[in-house]
Amino acid sequence: MNKVIKYIFESKAELKKVVWPNKKETTNYTILVIAISLGVAAFFGILDYFLTLGLENLIK
Repeated sequence: MNKVIKYIFESKAELKKVVWPNKKETTNYTILVIAISLGVAAFFGILDYFLTLGLENLIK
């Protein structure tokens, strides 16, 4: 039980050292993640479309 309490206190101490992002940084990073996700989704969607076309032509 002593180890659990020590762990909790050490965790609290470490969390006090963390530099949390402000609202502007959080918003910017959120927009960046959404934009990259949409870009990757579009890339794979286009890739899937062309690979499907290619395979359909190959099968015919």
